[in-house]
Amino acid sequence: MPRQRWPPDGPGRPICTVVAGAMPREERNRVYLSTVTSPTATPPAERSGRRRFTKVSANVFALGTVSLITDVSSEMVTAVLPLYLVLGLQLSPLAYGMIDGVYTGATALLRLVGGYVADRTRRRKAVAGIGYSLSAVAKLALLAAGRSVPAIGLVIAADRTGKGLRAAPRDAMITLSTPPESLGRAFGVHRAMDSVGAFLGPLVALGVLALAANSFDAVFVVSFCVAALGVMVLVLFVRDRREAVPATAKVSLREAAALLRDAPVRRLVLAACLLGLATIGDGFVYLLLQRREELSTVWFPLLAAGTSLGYLLLAAPLGVLADRIGRLPVMLGGYVALTAAYLLLFGPLGGSPLLVVTLGLYGLFYAATDGILMALAGPVLPDRLRTTGIALIQTGQALAYLVSSVLFGLAWQTWGPATASRVAALAVVVAVAATLLLLRPARRGAAGNSGPADSRPLPEPDDPTDPPPQPRTATSTDRSNENADVER
Repeated sequence: MPRQRWPPDGPGRPICTVVAGAMPREERNRVYLSTVTSPTATPPAERSGRRRFTKVSANVFALGTVSLITDVSSEMVTAVLPLYLVLGLQLSPLAYGMIDGVYTGATALLRLVGGYVADRTRRRKAVAGIGYSLSAVAKLALLAAGRSVPAIGLVIAADRTGKGLRAAPRDAMITLSTPPESLGRAFGVHRAMDSVGAFLGPLVALGVLALAANSFDAVFVVSFCVAALGVMVLVLFVRDRREAVPATAKVSLREAAALLRDAPVRRLVLAACLLGLATIGDGFVYLLLQRREELSTVWFPLLAAGTSLGYLLLAAPLGVLADRIGRLPVMLGGYVALTAAYLLLFGPLGGSPLLVVTLGLYGLFYAATDGILMALAGPVLPDRLRTTGIALIQTGQALAYLVSSVLFGLAWQTWGPATASRVAALAVVVAVAATLLLLRPARRGAAGNSGPADSRPLPEPDDPTDPPPQPRTATSTDRSNENADVER
């Protein structure tokens, strides 16, 4: 037998090929498998971080991008509107409160309509797209409104109609794109992206005003162009996860109205109304700061930017914290920060410390409450009525905002701004106490009522009086199945 050369002939031929060629096939397979190197293990910390990141779906990031762009457009107008109405048109606090109420709550019923239509047709993206488009067109309508207060009110109502239509379908798409244990993180990430737009909007408005010689018309035109870009991103990148809802019978009005008969949903709606009634509009807070510190009108839009910056920095961390310690404590902590902000409006601080602390607390309030209430609602709402339920909660809160704005404007005009702000702080304390009683987790011993605090019924223990299970005798069929499994 000729002697084999080492290394064997042939370019690039490894030694193990020659050795394996003299082995039986079974031995070659074992040698081959033993030489396969296992992939390098990912460090536990990296795997954990990657899992946390992937808990927020791409659809949530797409919706966050749409909200970011849309908020740039909206905040361009919102940042200059209080200044324009109160200082430019010389509206009284009560008149401004009525317009601010229209801005925040007059179209609240359309939230419910939008939620019901989205659930009935299961086309949440289409309903949200109509809302975003209507708000974009309303920016151009501000050009025709001029200095007419009724016309401005109608345009604002149209803009808020769009917001009312899109809010519930958008939040429902977030909940349907996220596992229940990560809802706080998902809403926190979405609201953080939303707050980036809210932070950039006033800065863009200031830049446009500086370049256009303080022309508000230029702000409205640029705002429309930015809003149109947001609609394009929605159409191209957001997915409507209709497959998450079983194809059952269409949602009826009676079924939607029956949501209020569910105790957890009813308590959430009531809590949202109480908290909305105790919250005054942002414009009031900024006007009070501007009057107390005698800020120049040039710097007024930056007050909204300061709040948005605090929101931007805190929204995602507070969403993660809500998933860890509970959503209710984080939300109520946000309203405690709001109470402190109201008290500081006429408190001992002044100058730059007052502005920094008050706007920081105000941003903390929004970061702790904006997405958390919807995250609380997600687990207690049925999938096929998810959008309607969220819209119901948002409608109650928006109607309460309407009443709150009018009442605070009346209190400012009657008692003065200092007394009105302290009464608002007291109202927040009462609302927080009532919300804690409504939404606190049910004790395990309590029968039947589990609140919206992610509590699930525990499995019942086995009855000790039941006879022990008897062993089952193997049949011939079982034995034949076992033999077949062995052969396979």
